[in-house]
Amino acid sequence: MANTKKIILFDGVCNLCNGFVQFVIKRDKKDIFRYASLQSEIGQQLISERNIDTDKMDSVIFIEPGVAYYTKSEAALKIGQHLKGYRVISKLLNLIPSGLRDIVYDLIARNRYKWFGQKETCMIPTPELQAKFLD
Repeated sequence: MANTKKIILFDGVCNLCNGFVQFVIKRDKKDIFRYASLQSEIGQQLISERNIDTDKMDSVIFIEPGVAYYTKSEAALKIGQHLKGYRVISKLLNLIPSGLRDIVYDLIARNRYKWFGQKETCMIPTPELQAKFLD
């Protein structure tokens, strides 16, 4: 994989997370993102390489290869900055201190299965979308 693609790791059994990925895919007109579930082998490898303790956070992880990785609200806002129509709102929300943003993020993350449900298994991308997912 070329290091030019930004990577979004997400909870593959979470309906909210899957909806978020579908939202991003639909708006990723420049094809800059690749996706992998946190539960996948490649997801676990990427987490391990960065020494991310997933027991201490419940989050989407956004990786800019060779640059940095981001979690929680920071990840969501960084992703939004790459989506047409969401750049300005992402920058405005970034003015709110991360501690406050993460309180809201953590509340949603803790309750995501209860509020939005979950799947038995990770999402299987359609053949048209398969190239966007890391194996």
